[in-house]
Amino acid sequence: MRELPMLGEPAPATERRHPDWIRSKVPGGERYRDLKVLMREAKLNTVCEEARCPNIGECWDQGTATVMILGDTCTRACGFCAVKTGRPVGLDTDEPRRVAESLASLDLDHVVVTSVARDDLADGGASIFAETIRELRRLAPGTGVEVLIPDFDGREEPLLAVMEAAPDILDHNIETVERLQRPVRKRARYDRSLEVIRRAKEMAKRLGNPVHTKSSIMVGLGETREELLQTFRDLRAVDCDVLTIGQYLRPTGEHLPLERYYTPDEFAEMRAEALALGFRHVESGPLVRSSYHARDQVPEGSPALRGRRAAQGSAHASAKATA
Repeated sequence: MRELPMLGEPAPATERRHPDWIRSKVPGGERYRDLKVLMREAKLNTVCEEARCPNIGECWDQGTATVMILGDTCTRACGFCAVKTGRPVGLDTDEPRRVAESLASLDLDHVVVTSVARDDLADGGASIFAETIRELRRLAPGTGVEVLIPDFDGREEPLLAVMEAAPDILDHNIETVERLQRPVRKRARYDRSLEVIRRAKEMAKRLGNPVHTKSSIMVGLGETREELLQTFRDLRAVDCDVLTIGQYLRPTGEHLPLERYYTPDEFAEMRAEALALGFRHVESGPLVRSSYHARDQVPEGSPALRGRRAAQGSAHASAKATA
């Protein structure tokens, strides 16, 4: 692996000159501006901002946002991630209520709740995840709820606590192929991540909850196409429903180097390969991230869809009555 630039130095100029297909719209829609103001007033941490997501304008304009709970400091230092790392301080046990109240006021179609890794906590923050889901169900019944969780060090009890709260989508990212796990995700393990997804799906079936499982892969870190295809197969072997595939873009010079860009045609080919393996839904493109178009992936029968349709039916009935 090439020597990385000094801490804090921006990515080399050659890596900042992206190809023509790496272009995102400048955020600026009316709903985006409103959400930005409301997010600041509510003092919510969003991965959309912290991780410098290129789709923030599109997603916020469409009523989808990704919020980050359990603070803004991660106990892991993954080689690709722009989120701050260090030793977290304290735990806000009232966070689920506060986050749900704030999100309910935003009238979102779908929310993705993720977190920094909290290896300092006995349950890895699972109880806060679970309570946040329950509070969102109570205060925003028409909003789709997706959780993007850490691996909880492979422990079953924290994962069960989250699954008992019945999210619509349980997302745990594999991030890269097996060979590159150590440099990309220093404390994570490939087999452990697959086991998280397998157990989550089994728990959902046992509990009778309509939950889709989901994972995400970055490309451009030095993997081969055959390694990617094997990763797709491994995810399907544990009954993963949804897959997102996107281009790794080096946040700063202290992060892992970018090995190459994939073309739009290659992303289309990978989408076709993944769908042929049986995934329910695949998003594949240069700017795709794990929560991209997430509102379209909520399973039939979910509490959110029932709540949304009930609200739409009520609004339609009210409009007819006043016509």
